[in-house]
Amino acid sequence: MKYDGFLAQVRERGEYKDQGEAADVTSAVLEVLAQRISPGEVEDLASQMPGPLGQVLLQATPEQTRSFGIEEFYDRVAERTNARPRTAQWDTSAVLTTVADAVTGGELNQIISQLPSSYAILFGKADLAD
Repeated sequence: MKYDGFLAQVRERGEYKDQGEAADVTSAVLEVLAQRISPGEVEDLASQMPGPLGQVLLQATPEQTRSFGIEEFYDRVAERTNARPRTAQWDTSAVLTTVADAVTGGELNQIISQLPSSYAILFGKADLAD
């Protein structure tokens, strides 16, 4: 998937006014995701992301993975986007379902395996959730 196509898909799913808003939300969600999965997995994901999105992931990678639940994930996205947690939940789903479409099935499985099962629905994989 190309960068413009990725952002167009996020824009449509999130019902954003323009590509710029979709890009900002995408960066925020990817930054938080990079903090939640292992640095090696961030590198693998970054290699499959279009355009500058791989760099967004790599720049946000902490030295050590942080463990936090889905509500804190939303809170962190909300903080970056100046939105309410409920809006951040919508934003997160718009971006992560697009990530699920953009990467290989093996990579997606690797990412989801590092997260609590409650995260699976954000990638459009409700069947993997408890």
